[in-house]
Amino acid sequence: MSQKLLVFLVGLLLVSALGSYVYYRRAVAAVPVDPWSLVPDDAVLVMATRDHPTLVRHLKETQLWDNLTAVNYFQQVEDNLALVDSVAGSRNVVLRFLGTKKVFTSVHVTGPAKFDVLFQVPIGTVREYRQVRGLVDGLARDARYQVATRDYRGEQLTDVRDRRTGSGMTFFNYRNHLVISANAELVEGVVRRLEHPEAPTVASEFQSTDYLRLKDVDAALLINYRRLPQFLGVFFRSELGPDLAALTSLSRNSLMEMKLIGNRVLFNGFANPETARDALHQQLRGQSAQRLRMAEVLSLRTALLVHLGLDKTTVLREPRQAAPAADTLGATSGPLIDSLAVSLSQEAALCYLSSVSARQKPAKLALVYCETPARVGALLGQLRRAVGASPSFERVGPYQIHQTGVPELPARLLGPLFSNFGTASVAQVGNYLAFAEDPAALRLWLTDVTAGEVWTRSPTQVAFLQDTQPLARLSVFMDTRNCWNVLLRALVEDRRAGLLRNETLFKRFPQIAFQFVPAANESEADAQYFTQFVFRHPASGPAVARPQTQTETGTLLAFKTPLSSAPTLVPVSGARTPGVLVQDQGQVLHYITPDNVVAWSDSLAGAVVGRIKRLSLPGGNAGTLFATPNRLHLLGDQGQELAGFPLNMPDTVQVTALAVSPSDGRSAPRLLVSGRSSNLFLYDTNGNTYAGWQPKQLDFGLAAPPQLLVVGGRDVVVALLENGYIYAFDQQGGVYPGFPISVGARLHSGAFVEIGPTLRRTRLTVVSQHGERVSFNLSGDVVSRSRVATWSRNSVFRVVPDQQGKSYTVLREQGGLTDWFDPSGQAILSKTFVTSALKSAQYFNFGNGHRVFALTETGPHKVYLFDAKGRFVANQSFDNSAPEVGLEFDAAANTYQLYRVVGNELRRTALKLN
Repeated sequence: MSQKLLVFLVGLLLVSALGSYVYYRRAVAAVPVDPWSLVPDDAVLVMATRDHPTLVRHLKETQLWDNLTAVNYFQQVEDNLALVDSVAGSRNVVLRFLGTKKVFTSVHVTGPAKFDVLFQVPIGTVREYRQVRGLVDGLARDARYQVATRDYRGEQLTDVRDRRTGSGMTFFNYRNHLVISANAELVEGVVRRLEHPEAPTVASEFQSTDYLRLKDVDAALLINYRRLPQFLGVFFRSELGPDLAALTSLSRNSLMEMKLIGNRVLFNGFANPETARDALHQQLRGQSAQRLRMAEVLSLRTALLVHLGLDKTTVLREPRQAAPAADTLGATSGPLIDSLAVSLSQEAALCYLSSVSARQKPAKLALVYCETPARVGALLGQLRRAVGASPSFERVGPYQIHQTGVPELPARLLGPLFSNFGTASVAQVGNYLAFAEDPAALRLWLTDVTAGEVWTRSPTQVAFLQDTQPLARLSVFMDTRNCWNVLLRALVEDRRAGLLRNETLFKRFPQIAFQFVPAANESEADAQYFTQFVFRHPASGPAVARPQTQTETGTLLAFKTPLSSAPTLVPVSGARTPGVLVQDQGQVLHYITPDNVVAWSDSLAGAVVGRIKRLSLPGGNAGTLFATPNRLHLLGDQGQELAGFPLNMPDTVQVTALAVSPSDGRSAPRLLVSGRSSNLFLYDTNGNTYAGWQPKQLDFGLAAPPQLLVVGGRDVVVALLENGYIYAFDQQGGVYPGFPISVGARLHSGAFVEIGPTLRRTRLTVVSQHGERVSFNLSGDVVSRSRVATWSRNSVFRVVPDQQGKSYTVLREQGGLTDWFDPSGQAILSKTFVTSALKSAQYFNFGNGHRVFALTETGPHKVYLFDAKGRFVANQSFDNSAPEVGLEFDAAANTYQLYRVVGNELRRTALKLN
């Protein structure tokens, strides 16, 4: 072969390779992968999640996290996560890797009594791909695990197995999408699914819907109702299969959004009606949705209620039931049954009552509405006489229990859903008929109705119904506490132990509702059901949320006890709004989540003194640090006291302020406590005291709480005294050289601090009561002096730093006149108040000119907000009974969020900017 020909062939090969690469990048890799196309068609449930840190936070706020981590399956997941962290040599590797990726989790039935889960996780960058590769290599080097690869229909699958137990997982990478499952057959099913790219996906009927784009949505859930009976068959006894299949035949599939909101898990979405000929939807099609009027006769013992709302109950009957065999019931009974069936309308329900033991068969009732109760009562009497039933009856209060003498009368009247009642007994309460196989069930139900133990008399049940849809075609209500034994009896033997282990999780939300609301244009081809699932626990906490007045925009949380402290805003990772800490007059500290729900409450021995601080802890966590008159407290994320706390102060100490050193990650933070009589104490978070601080006695009263600084690795305690003297102490209680210094006049506020790398380059600024601004360093040198404003004998000057301590302003008060200045002495605003008492002043600086000045009058309980030009924000004052307010700026919405206390209410008000 000639050299020219060889060069030509090599060049042709390179051009072909480059063309293939460009084609792959432009035509193949540039086309995003539809995650739905990777889900096998036999999926029962598919959940898509996006913002995983926020999802975990919401799970913790709804108090589900601790319950979930106690479940055996999630414990295995947690063990695997711990293994990943150990191999990667870091913490929370998986959670950080997931981040805001769109992750799909699908559930599949893989055997007669088995189901498995398939995960999809996208890989976004080369760095993430290297992380995955490094993790697999780390497992391959571990002697406890076996890592092997194999080819399956052109795709390379990786199997990771525990050598001891044989358990593990299988995964493969499809165009930077990791497909993972503990069941290798599910992963192989994805590969087979990819061979038919033109086949419709499990979500093809919801192509235009993406709930994850909406605000505050935690997940999206797809349910395949055609496969749901098979999935439920994994848990429930086989004889329940026909009933479960009938109830799930209203819809073929649905897609819903999921929101975790305080005391609720809420699913909202749409479902496509089932098109099979003998489906429940075909029977009920065209029937109007109805209200749950029978709540007035539903016992508080109700464990499970299956409610059908429809115009005519006759649509539930099969044709062969309209005319029972004459030789069985007699010639006259058939027309009487037909007349009875026609008299029933609007509502029909199956109601199971709670039982005291799983061995006991639960009481089952068939409840149905009759518009003409007198006519129905007469027809029942005629029917009893026609079939020769006993005329005797049992009385419970004002109601009577009769024998019907007709086998399976509820099924003859209401269709096959109401079968297995035997020769039923019947009772009539107002407009409702109740059938039961055992008269004891009717006796139990009538006892509750007579005593008024019904849903409409229970505030808890009324509040639950208010969270549900008022009109629905099919509603399933469950009380998990009442149905515990009912559920245990219905489960297959292998699943009972699992339910018993997870009792706390199951009963976390005792009130559950599943509802299907038909479309108004049901005759159209694309009509869908609106679907809502609600998992709720009663709002038994210390506060109730409700809207504010019509003149105010925002939320309101009304507590049972008046609030005594100002709101402390707590930044929350992943949330647009902060959490809030506030204390009530019962000395209970409450934490309110960004979703306006009380996450935890902690009873304290006294009122919180000074400001509440957030303290960084090892492991990336944070704690809430604060003081009460005799103790120092450090609380974790769930309001629990952390190890070693509370720290008890000596009996003679009354805490007036608390300061904490900035965390350096190397040593325990130091806690500076000031008490009455100007005593200072220094501790670390382990409870150790420092020599020279037991206590440090000052000669004069403090002008402001002392400040604890760390400069160049050295602790500096700065104490400003009212007589104008300033001290700087070291960790041993000694005075730094150059101190004390005097500003030549009295002081009434703290210092603004600018931390530098050395003591000499660290600057503090104070304003004396002569209106003089004095700046000094920690070497004891006065750097500058300047006049801010004129002064008089009655004037009071204060330094007011912003919420982050990065800038400051100066406030002068004289009687009812209040003037605000910037550090150079330039006037910002001036206002005259009716009251002459000192005002609580706050300065908020959010950058880009977004500055707000807040003045609170404690007498009339009003707060006034001013912008950077001294103008009223929102052109009004606001009620505020606390000394201070909280304020946040939402740049995306261009609004301020004002947090304030009014009596027993915590209010959050949105203030729109001009």
